[in-house]
Amino acid sequence: MKDKPSELSEHWPGAPVAGNGLLDRRVFLRGTLGGLTLSFTAPLAAAPRDALVPTQRAPGRPFENYGQPSPHERSVVRWIAATEGVPGNGISWTPLEQLDGALTPNGLHFERHHNGIPDIDPALHRLRIGGAVARPLEFDIEALLRYPRVSRQCFVECGGNSNAAWRRRPVQTTAGNFHGLVSASEWTGVPLAPLLDQAEVDAKARWVIAEGADAFSLTMSIPLSKARDDCLLALFQNGERIRPAQGYPLRLLVPGWEGVLNVKWLKNLYLAEQPAMARNETARYTELMPDGRARQFTFTMGPKSLITRPSAQMRLPSPGFYEISGLAWSGHGRVSRVEVSADGGESWAEAALAEPVLPAALTRFRAPWRWSGGPAVLQSRVTDETGRVQPSRAELLAERGRHGYYHYNAIVSWAVAADGYLTHAYVDTPPETTPLEDLFMDEKWD
Repeated sequence: MKDKPSELSEHWPGAPVAGNGLLDRRVFLRGTLGGLTLSFTAPLAAAPRDALVPTQRAPGRPFENYGQPSPHERSVVRWIAATEGVPGNGISWTPLEQLDGALTPNGLHFERHHNGIPDIDPALHRLRIGGAVARPLEFDIEALLRYPRVSRQCFVECGGNSNAAWRRRPVQTTAGNFHGLVSASEWTGVPLAPLLDQAEVDAKARWVIAEGADAFSLTMSIPLSKARDDCLLALFQNGERIRPAQGYPLRLLVPGWEGVLNVKWLKNLYLAEQPAMARNETARYTELMPDGRARQFTFTMGPKSLITRPSAQMRLPSPGFYEISGLAWSGHGRVSRVEVSADGGESWAEAALAEPVLPAALTRFRAPWRWSGGPAVLQSRVTDETGRVQPSRAELLAERGRHGYYHYNAIVSWAVAADGYLTHAYVDTPPETTPLEDLFMDEKWD
């Protein structure tokens, strides 16, 4: 691996610091383009200073009770995949490649539903805390809204996000349709720990079993230690009440852990000595390892990053300067460092991180790049504050084998052709003949 910045970069951040045209991140950190000349379009003739554009000649449209995106952005939508014959069972992906920043608009947050979205009257909904407690409790929503609230920015990622990358040949689709089962919001609600204290949990209890009020009755087990640490009874998302598709009127938020644990339409919290061993803890989320043992209750989402622009199915119009931009995250804590490569991992340059960098949150990274017009392979690699490093695909397969489905977090490679078109590529593991298990993978998603 080459990782030696050019000596020239110490004096001019516009000089390459890694192979294939990656520039010093100080181009962004200094708020300057470091003397780079940008020539994206031909110069236009200057218009008279007093010329009016058409929208200046007539009044605009009136107010709306609830603001909507511009009609010119109607293509920025989620892609939905529902089970045939069961429209309430399926997923929708966040279009990551069409967004910027670190927070996801509420209407574009990914969704996973097992049996449709329930229509719940908040006046009738109740949350019950029972099981191994001295004081069983019941709350209506108005009572929960009277408790002190906190806000946390954090991501929710489906455990099956990016699972198409387990296949033996690279899947060709957009970054969002591939990796878009992750979204981030500012969640506001009541910390779970004080309510557990109020219920006087039995000393023998080790698990909290959460149940949703949907027709699937999703039931998941969470270690009591995690529930006391940072779990939240979320009532608001990005400042407004949680929408029905995200669990209205109440959902559980489990920062940094796999999305299925963040039970929506939360109705029951049951304290117990043992996990429930429900369907999504046995028939799902259990994976055969190379040595014949199975992984279960893996919970935490590992360090992961993804370049969202430029990415697959985009085309670079011409050689020149580009911003490489993407997202990085880790369920183990804050993002510490993101490196970017334009030569398939032969050399790396450190990217600039956009503030704030928060634990279990999406972090936007940016790196300047001068594309020469030749073939290139774009990659990103994140290191979190615990020292965990995003693995290569070869490293992940060596550790997990060929029976993986959940928790795919390997480095993603976008190959840039000489004509500027980007595709998904495998760099360290050559594609193999597609076997039947790739053609008929179970659609387990979460």
